[in-house]
Amino acid sequence: VIEKTAATFIHPYDNPHIIMGQGSAAIELLEDKPGLDFILAPIGGGGLISGTAIAASGFSPDTKIIGVEPEVANDAYLSFKTGERHPVQSTDTVADGLRTSLSELTFSCIQKHVDDIVTVTEQEIIDAMKFIWERMKIIIEPSSAVPVAAIFNGKIRINNKKAGIIISGGNMDLDTLPWQQN
Repeated sequence: VIEKTAATFIHPYDNPHIIMGQGSAAIELLEDKPGLDFILAPIGGGGLISGTAIAASGFSPDTKIIGVEPEVANDAYLSFKTGERHPVQSTDTVADGLRTSLSELTFSCIQKHVDDIVTVTEQEIIDAMKFIWERMKIIIEPSSAVPVAAIFNGKIRINNKKAGIIISGGNMDLDTLPWQQN
């Protein structure tokens, strides 16, 4: 497509401008709900969590930023815990938007600005997604359910504190609903 149309390739997460744009979600969240103790966001390539963390560090420096990813695609978790960037080893997760590896840029941002990364199981993702669909009447994709699953399953201790969750997408093929696959 690039050759045929002379289009410019813009990387979906390994680009400072994209990261800045994704940080606007955190700014809007903090404007609507100032004083959050935590913001949770999903991690795939790391652009959204990087933008979230950088924006929050400027607008709400006391807010803890928690990244969440599938247990079976835990490259960001391993990278964060070991201090070395690990490529994703498995893409066998229902959260298909999170099947990518961190870039050097996003890993650097995560190391500097993210407070913790936790993981959730496939069943926890599916249960959280189904809950949001059924109870809140919001169509979210599995990748968006990952931080919701972390809250529901006690992966971080909130203890009567205020948490915001970045719900980042609703791309879902209705013929492949994960709770109908089980």
